[in-house]
Amino acid sequence: MARSIFHSFTKNLEVTDLRWMPEDGFSVGRLRIELLSGLTVALALVPEAVAFAFVAGVHPLVGLYAAFLVGLITALIGGRPGMISGATGALAVVMVALVAQHGVEYLFATVILMGLLQVFAGVMQWGKFIRLVPHPVMLGFVNGLAIVIFLAQMSQFKVPGTMVDTGHGMGGGEWLSGQPLYLMLALVAATMAIIWVMPRITKLIPAPLAGIGIVAAVVIFTGMDVPRVGDLASIEGGFPMPHVPFGEGLGLYGTALAPFNLETLYIVLPYAIILAAIGLIESLLTLNLVGDMTNTRGGASQECVAQGVANTVTGFFGGMGGCAMIGQSMINVKSGGRTRVAGIAAAVFLLLFILVGSSLIEQIPLAALVGVMFMVVIGTFAWNSLRILGKVPLTDAFVILLVTVVTVYEDLAVAVVVGVIVSALAYAWNNARRIHAKTYETPEGAKVYQVQGPLFFGSSDGFAELFDVQNDPSLVVVDFADSRVVDQSALQAIEAIAGKYEQAGKRIELRHLSRDCHRLLTKAGHLMVDSDDDPDYELAVDYSVRTGILGGH
Repeated sequence: MARSIFHSFTKNLEVTDLRWMPEDGFSVGRLRIELLSGLTVALALVPEAVAFAFVAGVHPLVGLYAAFLVGLITALIGGRPGMISGATGALAVVMVALVAQHGVEYLFATVILMGLLQVFAGVMQWGKFIRLVPHPVMLGFVNGLAIVIFLAQMSQFKVPGTMVDTGHGMGGGEWLSGQPLYLMLALVAATMAIIWVMPRITKLIPAPLAGIGIVAAVVIFTGMDVPRVGDLASIEGGFPMPHVPFGEGLGLYGTALAPFNLETLYIVLPYAIILAAIGLIESLLTLNLVGDMTNTRGGASQECVAQGVANTVTGFFGGMGGCAMIGQSMINVKSGGRTRVAGIAAAVFLLLFILVGSSLIEQIPLAALVGVMFMVVIGTFAWNSLRILGKVPLTDAFVILLVTVVTVYEDLAVAVVVGVIVSALAYAWNNARRIHAKTYETPEGAKVYQVQGPLFFGSSDGFAELFDVQNDPSLVVVDFADSRVVDQSALQAIEAIAGKYEQAGKRIELRHLSRDCHRLLTKAGHLMVDSDDDPDYELAVDYSVRTGILGGH
């Protein structure tokens, strides 16, 4: 069995588009676009990784190592070229409670177990279930995520060094005011304007990179006193400097991992399950979103494995783990990144920033990065969803708004699960209301019920209400040509109505069951009697309650 599962999975990997080269072939121009796109993403990854490390209550290096390792591994073996992964806020808000109660050693053990669970999900090919997420849930997801990205940038409008540990991550702080605020807003607006105008002038340089570079150059050469990337780490005692060796004091090279025993498993397992679910849901939804933009398909199970391997390795090396980052993925795709080279370049550039370039990265104004993320927000939000709210079914409009709100006030995983549940319940209710029957009497005096609509748990009560047992003739035929028997509740409903006719001394026949319905009834242990009077399905089932077939006798 294990061999067959592995063979099925590896067969699935063989057809996945690795996309080391674009369809039109590789060229110097394409390589330049991929590398510059990776550089742009790396610049955007630094403040995000540091900020999310603060949220989780760990050292900035823990977030930066996660961004590097998770980004590199998923770029190499992930399910879709163009996606960017790293440390994310969705995971950080779950980690903060674990770190506060048990320490960072248990965080690393949790990340390792989280990765193993994700690998298992990929091997079992559970990633394909992401296709069950309805389109209204996807719209609510991207809208909510755009709002979350926007709100996350608000912390950059606070005075550096004034944020405090609230017990649930870093919060509070004094807002900028007066001239510093106006200068910050002006630089943000300038960055956004450059990103908007640059594609109309030249496409040699990705617009986000041009926005960051031009605004940073102006700030550095004029000596403007504005918040910069180096100010982010003031609470932790400064931005990570290159003399800190990779892994020192963390994971394998320093502080030991939590002990491998049942007590540790009892502590980390609940967190690992939650983190694995959140990471996979966000990654797979991002995979679909990138797929829509790049016209690519498949790779869901491979992405699960890639995320799992990345998090397992990251846990051993002292990283906080991560998943796909929709904001950075959008930056990459819109900057022209279409192959794995861009993702690998982003990870390598990030490592260079950590080891040798921190002094330069510290000088980048936060306003430039905020401007980039604001443009990501504008590009991510599904503005057409506002236009169609009054045109789509009321349930779909409700789901869009519900998922958006839950995403903002709770988290992405909970929002998607809630949206899927509500959509499923609405679908079940709508189908439950579809059950009805047309009736007529044959020349022989039998009454025929032509059932229409699916028969399942939601419609079983309505099915029972279709029949007039007391006034029906001695022979009743139930025709399922326009219906389907779906589940055990449907079988029970059939048996129940057959029992009522039996008690009334009448006979009932079932006809035109589809082959899958026939198999379902056979599997349930009921005796099937085939007949020649079914020209459509070549199958009819004649249940005679007097023989005790349906009556349970």
